[in-house]
Amino acid sequence: MKKVVLAFSGGLDTSYCAIYLSKDLGLEVHSVIVDTGGFSKEELEHIEKRAYALGVASHHAVDAVKGYYDDYIRYLIYGNVLKNNTYPLSVSAERVTQATAIAEYAKEIGADYVAHGSTGAGNDQVRFDMIFNILCPNIGIITPIRDLKLSREAEIEYLKSHGVEFNFEKAAYSINKGIWGTSVGGKETLKSKGVLPEEAWPTQVTKTESEELIVEFDKGELVAVNGTSYEHPTDAIKAIQAIAAPYGIGRDIHVGDTIIGIKGRVGFEAAAPMVIIKAHHALEKHTLTKWQLSWKDQLSMFYGNWMHEGQFHDPVMRNIEAFLADTQKTVTGKVFVQLYPYRFQVIGIESKHDLMASKFGSYGEMNEGYTGDDVKGFSKIFGNQVKIYHNVNTDEN
Repeated sequence: MKKVVLAFSGGLDTSYCAIYLSKDLGLEVHSVIVDTGGFSKEELEHIEKRAYALGVASHHAVDAVKGYYDDYIRYLIYGNVLKNNTYPLSVSAERVTQATAIAEYAKEIGADYVAHGSTGAGNDQVRFDMIFNILCPNIGIITPIRDLKLSREAEIEYLKSHGVEFNFEKAAYSINKGIWGTSVGGKETLKSKGVLPEEAWPTQVTKTESEELIVEFDKGELVAVNGTSYEHPTDAIKAIQAIAAPYGIGRDIHVGDTIIGIKGRVGFEAAAPMVIIKAHHALEKHTLTKWQLSWKDQLSMFYGNWMHEGQFHDPVMRNIEAFLADTQKTVTGKVFVQLYPYRFQVIGIESKHDLMASKFGSYGEMNEGYTGDDVKGFSKIFGNQVKIYHNVNTDEN
């Protein structure tokens, strides 16, 4: 029998795929799930049991949490990446991570095909297909839900006809959780107006008293939270999420352009990513020059957009990552953040690399590095070409 690796979540679509690939196409199905921080141990065990109950030949869980940070999230932090100045790419980067891991697994076990349960309506179909075409071009791609244009009801009836009686009741809100944020979709996000109700958010607001959060970076790397050091940045991310999420921080609705050309709205809850990115950016504003910040802004916007569209394996991404990493040499210090219900504020920073050091002067108060006469001469030279332009092009001339 020919082998197919199935990207498996245990939901309705991938459950249908597991049966269809085996019963209708006669393939040996090997399911795989890639954990990017969205599953508990118990949830992974439940998904594994479901996979075997559907008759797969093998099931494999990839622990990609630390790799997700090392290869992806790290650079989203370095670049302060927020798509459309709003969204921390919670799902976008996660899907690239998952597709990459699945492609590598398919090659590892010598699969003939790789399959996923994407429909024809969203971004994921493009991300998965494209990455599979890039990383395992000799392996065929099968997408039953998209190709057969199946309704939810048709999938359920098909599974019942094969003796599958799992509870596939449709939830009111679609939740996708990972270490870099949770997306939330519902009826309110299907139109251009509407906000998600309180009960739709995965984390309820239970904190009302303000508290200070101290986030510490070493060369751009998240290393400590409130004085506690962590072995790996993913542990620090989890710590910040646990502290900030109960305030309702990091909730928003992102409006963006999909890869397939239509506009889309999605809610997201990303307390840790939002606090980390804003804290990191504040530290950079104190420790980097204006042209470092300027070029970082431009390259980071491109990097985030290209990541969102699944183009992580374009070599230009490695070029940009090298630049972003190089800018982090002086991004070391503590950032003080005040947390409140539904919002937070960066209070300030402490860093030995702070370019606002008082020995060079205080803005608007006193300077130590130059004289008034220096400024007079500089001002004449700095505006000289524009002065010449206006002199040459006045009406009198």
